[in-house]
Amino acid sequence: MDARLEAKLGFDKVRSAIESRCTTDYAASRVAGEEFSTDGAEIQRRQLLTDEMRLILMFEENFPTSGYIDAIPFLEPLSGHASIDLLSLGKLRTMLDTLRRALHFFHTVKEGIYPNLQHLAAGINAPAEVMRQIDAILDRHGEIKDSASEELYRIRRSIRDKEINISRRMNAILRQAQQEGFADPEASVAIRDGKMLIPVASARKKAFAGFVYDESATGKTTFMEPAEIVALQNEIAELHFAETREIARILYAFAEFLRPFVPELIAGATFLGEVDFIMAKAHVSLDYIAGMPVRSDDGALRLRKARHPLLEKSLRKEKKDIVPLTVTLTPEKRILLISGPNAGGKSVCLKTVGLLQYMFQWGMPVPTSETSELPVFDRIMVSIGDDQSLEDDLSTYSSFLA
Repeated sequence: MDARLEAKLGFDKVRSAIESRCTTDYAASRVAGEEFSTDGAEIQRRQLLTDEMRLILMFEENFPTSGYIDAIPFLEPLSGHASIDLLSLGKLRTMLDTLRRALHFFHTVKEGIYPNLQHLAAGINAPAEVMRQIDAILDRHGEIKDSASEELYRIRRSIRDKEINISRRMNAILRQAQQEGFADPEASVAIRDGKMLIPVASARKKAFAGFVYDESATGKTTFMEPAEIVALQNEIAELHFAETREIARILYAFAEFLRPFVPELIAGATFLGEVDFIMAKAHVSLDYIAGMPVRSDDGALRLRKARHPLLEKSLRKEKKDIVPLTVTLTPEKRILLISGPNAGGKSVCLKTVGLLQYMFQWGMPVPTSETSELPVFDRIMVSIGDDQSLEDDLSTYSSFLA
């Protein structure tokens, strides 16, 4: 990749626009790594994939355009003995749901309408048994269900029972404290940092069986945790530790169940990453009002109603229209000399031809009439602007020769 060439032509901004439309890191890395191609068949393949996706975005309502998840980073470690965490399990469910909907679309749409994307989806599966297992573990909010295991159900039921018991005991302790003059008759149980506390008159706090936790702004009231409640809270804390251990066991058991499916799931995640990449290209194509040109077989370049996408976007903000170009170059007439005044559009013409050719060979639809014809070049060379170095006291011409 020639970063300087891309910057001169403005393709770096096109690449950046596509990357910004990617949902996944996988797709963003594909944008960064995709190179200018000199293989006619490969260019055609890229063009067709993007053009088919462009049509899907325009006309199909049943194709999933959200829910694309980077699953490969947490799926690959599962090939060994790693477990899966709760967040990754939720992501896996989203990924599988998106994969299922995408595959359903390509399997049910009429054969031959989107043949290249259908070919990309061939052999990809979303294992239904994996989804069923996830649904048995996670609720709709992405939390572990009580019913995920008998032991988890027992632990959580014990936690709820003890929390109800604490609430009842706190109300009983408050009433007794009020009767004995420790607490104001109008006082109620206070909550501080999740702890249930009794508001005790500071003058009598030493006589109250409990632990000081907080104090009012005036200092007249001390918030205390009754001693017997501390013991009950400790029991609940131990149950929460047991709950954490049981959840870890459930997740590891699920990871063990998942291991045979990992290669299949990685293939599915890779497919979704490719779809996300192609969809980002298609979104930008729609932004540029771009279409798929014809590949020239005779080496001629025939641009019809060509528009520089970046210039057009800039002019649109100023409510101005761009003037399209029509340019023809053939192997016999391969040099075009353009003259004219400053700001007359000479550089725009050069950059439009160069950028659109680069976009075409990168695999992007181009903003021209779809009757335009573009050949496949081995390379593109550009000399635009003043490359002189002030430090070396080189003129533009000397710099060009160098």
